Amino acid sequence: MKVGLVGAPNTGKSTFMKAATLADIEINNYPFTTIDANRGMGYVTVECPCEELEVSCDPNGKCVDGVRFVPVEMLDVAGLVPDAHEGRGLGNQFLDDLREADALIHVLDISGKTDAEGEPAEDYDPHENIDFLERELDFWYEDIFEREWKKFSSQIEMENKDFEEQLLSRFSGLKITKEDIRKTINKLNLDKDKPSKWSEEDVSNFATELRKLTKPMIIAANKMDLPEAEGNLKDLKQRTELEVVPCCSEAELALRRASEEGKVEYIPGQSDFTVLEEEKLTEKEKRGFDLVRNILEEYGSTGVQKTINKAVFDLLDMIVVYPVENENSYTDQKGNVLPDAILLERGSTPEDLAYQVHSDIGDSFIGAIDCRTGRRMSADKTLENGQIVKILTEK
Repeated sequence: MKVGLVGAPNTGKSTFMKAATLADIEINNYPFTTIDANRGMGYVTVECPCEELEVSCDPNGKCVDGVRFVPVEMLDVAGLVPDAHEGRGLGNQFLDDLREADALIHVLDISGKTDAEGEPAEDYDPHENIDFLERELDFWYEDIFEREWKKFSSQIEMENKDFEEQLLSRFSGLKITKEDIRKTINKLNLDKDKPSKWSEEDVSNFATELRKLTKPMIIAANKMDLPEAEGNLKDLKQRTELEVVPCCSEAELALRRASEEGKVEYIPGQSDFTVLEEEKLTEKEKRGFDLVRNILEEYGSTGVQKTINKAVFDLLDMIVVYPVENENSYTDQKGNVLPDAILLERGSTPEDLAYQVHSDIGDSFIGAIDCRTGRRMSADKTLENGQIVKILTEK
């Protein structure tokens, strides 16, 4: 699973990415700092069962004060400008990179000080960037389908092939599922048995609705620390159906760096931090931490971790499950307590979990045990968020 960062140039995407991953990423105040896509490992945060069970966990990752960090791959692509689908800016490269993303975070300069081209501006309407970015994504999907639609649709009818299967095989790079196709067909009331009869508008609408399903988006309203941001945020929330999270990625990056350097204690997503050895800080650092604390007090967090969590748990509707070997001690074969936290789609079963852990385990799966209750679970039982599961396999 991958979360993609999108937006116009110079809106703070790379800062958001670095704050989320601490990857070595170039950050500059000019358009197209990012050319090749940056990749890094971010995290979603969840409540770890260790405190509830009163055990000390041994995660293959990180757990801090009962907050479990579950890895999520993140992708920061080149900035998008109007008419990117026609090749402007770094458009074609940007769009190709986006194929592998499951959800999108649109990093938006909510202060209105950056225009659609990534150039400095005054009183720019941030909503215009949402409009043009969604148009570019729609044009991208439309171009992909329209290039092959005539041949594709005729072949289906002439050879009496299954529409969904053929669409999946032809456009598999977009991460489309059968359920996505069914929902789109039903919503638009299209005839999947006669796709050659679809009008250009039908194909266009199909592409747009499919894009919304397969590349769901949330808005990270970045640069919330600037004075102009508050009014723009209120206005934006009234004009878009997308969820909007106020963010200050620079504040998050400052806290993450300070935490790495041992200057503060800070858990990403929390509403406060603790300064360590304040007497060793410079006056500039003290002023900086005061400004960051003001942001946290006003908005509850920097917004970066909240945005990632919402992208994964709300947009993609994922849950976290903990597979173990021993249902009594919650350990793996080596005695590690709650070592793994696995992200799964809501509605997944123990068998789905088995295949996620390893294909061989999935192939030999015969059942599972709910470790909290000690009860046997059927293969098709729906898993719950936070569940601890022992997978049973053939010997």
